[in-house]
Amino acid sequence: MSVLVFLVLAALTVAAALTVILHRNPVYSALALVSTLALLSCFFVLLEAYMVWALQIVVYAGAIVVLFVFVIMLLNVQSDERALPGPGTVVGVAGGAGLLALLIATVAVRGVTANPPAVGAGFGTPEHLARRLFTDYLVPFEVTSLLLLVAIVGAVVLGKRRI
Repeated sequence: MSVLVFLVLAALTVAAALTVILHRNPVYSALALVSTLALLSCFFVLLEAYMVWALQIVVYAGAIVVLFVFVIMLLNVQSDERALPGPGTVVGVAGGAGLLALLIATVAVRGVTANPPAVGAGFGTPEHLARRLFTDYLVPFEVTSLLLLVAIVGAVVLGKRRI
């Protein structure tokens, strides 16, 4: 991957992510989230991880963001004035950002290991992923689906209007 292409994509991704956070209109934030996720998928194409690229587009940029837009439309969320955060919040966020910068600098200084672990043939293929998901990780997969079902039922109960 060319360094210039990476830097351009990284700058665009960060700009789109900042738009998600900073825009006052929730619909525009959801659209900026679509562009952020689409730009992230470009990194997978550059890394030749085409299955992850397709999953990123279909699952995240497609299904999840459409769900967000439906919730925004269902709740009829209006943009309103936000209160400024207090000084404690600003100090906490600045401290967290400083720790994150320190972590990134530490990883950058140490660099990548010279001998990455070897992966077997077929690693990352859909067949390999399906075999691992439905044999070794079947129970966590099913528990996750039950948790999502409980979350959906809870959202319907909370969102139901009482007459």
